[in-house]
Amino acid sequence: MVAEGVKTLDRREVEQLVREVLVQKLRGATPPPARERHAASPAVAGGPPHPLVVNVSARHMHVTPEHLEILFGPGSKLTKLKDLYQEGEFASEQLVTLVGPRQRIIPNVRILGPVRNYTQVELSYTDGIYLGIDLPLRISGNHENTPGVTILGPAGALTLNKGVIRAERHAHMSTTDMNYYGVKDGDYLKLHIAGPCGVTFDRVKVRYHPKVVLEVHIDTDEGNACDLESATHMELSK
Repeated sequence: MVAEGVKTLDRREVEQLVREVLVQKLRGATPPPARERHAASPAVAGGPPHPLVVNVSARHMHVTPEHLEILFGPGSKLTKLKDLYQEGEFASEQLVTLVGPRQRIIPNVRILGPVRNYTQVELSYTDGIYLGIDLPLRISGNHENTPGVTILGPAGALTLNKGVIRAERHAHMSTTDMNYYGVKDGDYLKLHIAGPCGVTFDRVKVRYHPKVVLEVHIDTDEGNACDLESATHMELSK
């Protein structure tokens, strides 16, 4: 059974898309892969209970078990490439290719694990422009009135009718962190980044979970704007 809002493609359609992907690759029509960036401010006496870590969340995909099998074959499971900062989360070895409405493609989009109960693609604003998708700014899991995209895997392809977003920048916080900053789940903070390309990001949404480690996620465009790797100091404030 195929989930509501998903169209599977027949072999002829898949072969046509694959041919177009190969042509564009040969012409050099795909954007360069996003770099991973990370910065941290060490914990200090009298300061926050946990060190502030800021990570660039490059383009990626979350997937349901059902869609994973469509893309990679029956019985497929995600295989771990490396652990991510939050315990239990990982970058998998599985990669897919996105095909936008302009028939432009972005290859090598990594699936993050573990599998979820929804399929979602997270892109930067620049990625959306390139593919021809008007990306809404959303918190993960909010797919109301969101666009879709065609996804190619080694075993098959599917077209989502929704689930493609630009992730709203956010801070993962536990109860201890929220108490220190005086916020609750859903509140907004400012992220101040000092350095050669220093910038202040407004409206960093607080996302609560009792077991997370303090971590801020910004997207690739935001990481480029502040040149995160050159940051000399970072701070969250109301």
